[in-house]
Amino acid sequence: MVDQARYSRVRRRYRTGDEALDAKIAELVAVSGFEEDGDLLTEMVTSCFRLAKHRSDRGEMKLVNASLKEFVYAFKVFKGYRDYRKVSIFGSARSTPEDANYEYARRFAKAMAEQGWMVITGAGPGIMAAGHEGAGAEHSFGAAIRLPMEAEANTFIEGDPKLINFKYFFTRKVTFLKESHAFVLFPGGFGTLDEAFELLTLMQTGKSDVHPIVLLEVPGGSYWTDWLAFINEHLVARSLISREDLVMLRLTQDIGEAVDEICRFYSNYQSQRYVNGRLVLRLLRLPPAEELQKMALAFADILRSPSITPVPASPQEVADSDSLACQRLDLDFTQGSFGRLRQLIDELNRF
Repeated sequence: MVDQARYSRVRRRYRTGDEALDAKIAELVAVSGFEEDGDLLTEMVTSCFRLAKHRSDRGEMKLVNASLKEFVYAFKVFKGYRDYRKVSIFGSARSTPEDANYEYARRFAKAMAEQGWMVITGAGPGIMAAGHEGAGAEHSFGAAIRLPMEAEANTFIEGDPKLINFKYFFTRKVTFLKESHAFVLFPGGFGTLDEAFELLTLMQTGKSDVHPIVLLEVPGGSYWTDWLAFINEHLVARSLISREDLVMLRLTQDIGEAVDEICRFYSNYQSQRYVNGRLVLRLLRLPPAEELQKMALAFADILRSPSITPVPASPQEVADSDSLACQRLDLDFTQGSFGRLRQLIDELNRF
């Protein structure tokens, strides 16, 4: 039975400004069969008509239309692989197969595939091709961007149903972030550094969950050590960022260490969700009560109250069938330092 009162509440909260049109939208949603998400569907359709009403020019409608279609297709492609963890690999498109970092990226991707992970790259040449070559097409996704200098996807992912072609960088970036459980960056140009800073910004501000970020290059390389030296000298030293922010990074020149860093992050910790404003961490195993008390005191600087408490799945999580097999810890996180949250996750992974 369609909840007409629910749709009425949505219309009062967010409308087109045309009562007759609002009624038609409610009628369309009511007969669509998508009752569970009818409130969101109502708002999405309403937004389309509000855009048509308030747009400055047709180009704005083209942008929103293309973006929505790209998201819809990307979500469809990834939907069948929800049970697989995925690592995104970034690095220079100009690296050749003779480049030592190309071979290192290939070996890293192969190692992650052997751990049961899938790989996402930008589907272009260089480090992106190395990632697909190492993991194999079966374990790869390609998130290609249409650029004049990179007209075709690399041969390792070309023609694969898991290849997605994006028009816009921002829809592609959202897809990388939404679908990835870890990120590995090899030396690269503006695009690679853009990804590095964006990942750190989103995690530092809590706009993304905390995930492993690994800076990887061949032994003896200085690309990432020089970059980190700049960060420490010009950002940390001037208090433009906190030293704890760098806890979210791991620099290594060893493939085994990179793989261990990623896999260890999910050895106990699995995911997180905010429920009624409080942070819930989902785990495979709960630490002993005395260990939780110690952690609450050790991380009191990021808790509004010094308590980390086991809880059952919330009604919201049950309704969404969200990680119901996991154990849960509830904490009143201040969101003041996500670097410190990463340190707390590391502590939980000891169990």
